Amino acid sequence: MDQIYLLEDDESICELVQCTLDMQNIPCKTFTTVKAFAAAMEEAVPDVVLLDIMLGDGNGLDVLQSVKTRYPQVSVIMLSALGKETDKVRGLNAGADDYISKPFGVLELVARVRAALRRSHKSGSLQKGSLVINMETMTVTFRGKELDLSNKEYQLLRYFMLNEGKVLPRENILSDVWGYDGGETRTLDNYVAKLRKMGLNFETVFGVGYKFIAE
Repeated sequence: MDQIYLLEDDESICELVQCTLDMQNIPCKTFTTVKAFAAAMEEAVPDVVLLDIMLGDGNGLDVLQSVKTRYPQVSVIMLSALGKETDKVRGLNAGADDYISKPFGVLELVARVRAALRRSHKSGSLQKGSLVINMETMTVTFRGKELDLSNKEYQLLRYFMLNEGKVLPRENILSDVWGYDGGETRTLDNYVAKLRKMGLNFETVFGVGYKFIAE
């Protein structure tokens, strides 16, 4: 499931952005301090970060540099009252993927967030917490250790990562990963069992299928 983090010290803007994205079924967590944001990044890495520049306990450009250094796959959109061309160029040159000046329209914000999510889905890696899938090398690391996966195990885990947090019917998984309909579900169950032994979290939804939670 997609996840957005917003670091913004204006609580009214936090509420506006969170309500807007929630209405679009885009989960968003808001933080009003750099300290709280940094702690959350240690727990789970989002797909997109919305970041103010002028913060009460820090500078957004410093936060941007830290995020891009540690998590280069994360898209960062700056939200700032500094709307001059030189300010935008400064933010983009510092590593931001996009820049939105305040005040902004909520429709524009949603469109830019969705565009950032599309770009992240096309990137060469998927990351949720400590689980990282490199789609270029077809390797998977979990909690700092590379997993020894067969080709089908890799394909199955990648499929679950792309649909993380969703309840997936067995029939859909067999069709999308194995390429056939009405197949033997025991095959899928055996593969899920193998991935579970590696410490990965698959929830069984009885009578339906599985839901994968990365961390």
